[in-house]
Amino acid sequence: MKLIFKGVVQGVGFRPTIYRVAKKLGLRGYVLNKGSEVEVVIDKDVDRFIELVKKQLPSIATISDIVIEPDDRQFNDFYILHSRKGERQSLIPVDISICDNCLGELFDPDDRRYHFPFTNCTLCGARFSLIKDLPYDRERTSMDEFNLCKECKTEYRSPMNRRYHAQTISCSVCGPVYSLYDHKKRELDRKDVIKRFAEQIENGKIGVIKSWGGMHLCCRVDEIKRFREWYGRPQKSFAVMVKDIKSAEEYGELTNDERKLMLSNSRPIVLVEKKKAEQVSPGLNTIGLYLPYTGLHHVLFSFLESNALIMTSANIPGEPMLTTNEEVFSLNADYYLLHNRVIPNRIDDSVLKIWKGKTFFLRKSRGFVPEPLDVDYDYQVLSVGADENITGSISVDSKIYATQYIGNSRYYSTLIFLEDGLRHLMRLFMKKQKLDAVAMDIHPAYDTRKVAEKFADEFSVPVFEVQHDWAHIASLLVDNKLDEIVALAIEGLGYGTDGTFWGGDVIYADFKEFERLGHLEYIPLIGGDQATLNPRRLVYAIFKKIGEDRFFSGSDAEILSKLIEKSPLSCSLGRYLDAISCYLDICKRRTYSGEPAMKLEKYLAMDHDKYNLDVNVKNNVVQVIDLFRQIDEKIKLPLSESEKADVTYSMVKNIVDSLTNISIDYANDNDKKIIGLTGGVSYNIPITEMVEKRVNEAGLKLVVHNRVPNGDGGVAVGQNAIAGHKLSS
Repeated sequence: MKLIFKGVVQGVGFRPTIYRVAKKLGLRGYVLNKGSEVEVVIDKDVDRFIELVKKQLPSIATISDIVIEPDDRQFNDFYILHSRKGERQSLIPVDISICDNCLGELFDPDDRRYHFPFTNCTLCGARFSLIKDLPYDRERTSMDEFNLCKECKTEYRSPMNRRYHAQTISCSVCGPVYSLYDHKKRELDRKDVIKRFAEQIENGKIGVIKSWGGMHLCCRVDEIKRFREWYGRPQKSFAVMVKDIKSAEEYGELTNDERKLMLSNSRPIVLVEKKKAEQVSPGLNTIGLYLPYTGLHHVLFSFLESNALIMTSANIPGEPMLTTNEEVFSLNADYYLLHNRVIPNRIDDSVLKIWKGKTFFLRKSRGFVPEPLDVDYDYQVLSVGADENITGSISVDSKIYATQYIGNSRYYSTLIFLEDGLRHLMRLFMKKQKLDAVAMDIHPAYDTRKVAEKFADEFSVPVFEVQHDWAHIASLLVDNKLDEIVALAIEGLGYGTDGTFWGGDVIYADFKEFERLGHLEYIPLIGGDQATLNPRRLVYAIFKKIGEDRFFSGSDAEILSKLIEKSPLSCSLGRYLDAISCYLDICKRRTYSGEPAMKLEKYLAMDHDKYNLDVNVKNNVVQVIDLFRQIDEKIKLPLSESEKADVTYSMVKNIVDSLTNISIDYANDNDKKIIGLTGGVSYNIPITEMVEKRVNEAGLKLVVHNRVPNGDGGVAVGQNAIAGHKLSS
């Protein structure tokens, strides 16, 4: 019989597993790579063979389908045949952490890979970050310039060895090497470079480490104040890499799901409840923790007294992470630990939250990209996302592939990264380099539209403009394999079809059209983006509607008052959260994206619902401004921390409940059983739980994200799905 295995079956130790199982059962036949699948012919015991293969499946491999066909050919043994040209590979393994076997070798003084930081096998190591093209062979990876030594060749050619056909294996004789540099770009003696770098970090220095898919800035956790001053990031939170899971529990309160995810071979940054190190994430109730995932990280910690390091992407603020040895010296760090392997695919660390078993990706990248999402159209569509925290995507063979995290599109270098990332996905997954359509946001000023228009011109295909909140909801549909939904789209800003900025909306949508059912009251964004950067302008605009001046007086107030009539309008829940944060003196100035709203979460988590407020809803428009008037009459500023929690929870709960009620009423009137929740504000766990409680009380089911980012990182997926379905109609 012939068996065709489909799924993640390339470069993951799948063929050696097939070989070992076949030999154990005494079968005759062969195993053969065919590009996008693995072909196996065996002479008997098909069911038992499949059972054992599934039991012994390598950790990184997945089987999505097995096709069984008649085949009566006779063989006198079982063979691994040389690959022949097949279809483009449909699934590519992601970068995963070093496995336990390789880790054991790394710290075995008698092993030839002792302290060799690039140790890996077919079951672990860099994959997507170093693949240049397909098929996945060494010459099409960034390991192409490192020729295997005699011993590595023997491992590579031995079917019973776990490094059989491992395209990225090497050792200290034939592999990449690390070098140590000082701040003047001088290369220091290559002897014991990791140990010497560790000594400098322990001495309080700021360092740069080159990893698989980019660079990290690192320092001791107790050097955070100096690090912030040096890096110019006074408030933004930084990720902390901890030596082991025991160390993680010193810094955060881990749930079982969070602990499991931290220990997984994807090794993401997991946001957990913070126990200490307040200055790592000022004003937030969470801290981002992750475990070592490369051999280099493990060796580094073995030389450190510290059990945790600040470990954040090395980039000029706002621009993509640096990847080349030449450009990274522009950061002016104290020391640089750099290797001589090229990074063809920049890929940041993934960042996520866990809520009731669901994965909320703030950044979906290393360890999870490229992951296919099933759709029910077969058009080749390219989409470019929104503005900040963007990804792009392509669809091919009824699947969507999103790029790794790209960043802020207002920087030219990020637009180049977006284009390169999309072209790389096209090379990997498209049998024919063609497109049927391109999709982009309707906001006329988004720079990502330039990338979309470039692809549309190059391939002479139509461009679909997609409303921002609709794209969020479509991404939720893809994530949950649904066709329609009534959903809350709660976020920062999304350009609406009426020329205002949405973001606090209830929308019924499928992939073909949407209907806006209700929203929050509009407020003026005085000065446009300036109101986002300076939330005092939001508070001024709100209280001006009430008939008072706040935060500004004299000529400043006079100027702002005149600007109000010309300012764009927004119903964004994110902007209202910014205003509450500013009004209560929690955060009056934004130094990073989402800061004022994010700093409300710890107050919302206290669950203090003290104030009885009367929320008026007119024609499905929630009258939020009057809530500020009601609260202002009940309190006297400034407030204690507990009092801030009282006000924050009461105001936000009334706003969220009112918006949720609109969705529930529509669902009940139209026999809908589920309510969706999407948008960047849904990362806020207390707000998500407010929505869930109301939905459950109504006897309905809440649907949230799990594989597609809640925020703008998921917009490209929604855009793609909408364009693909429009082509199908």
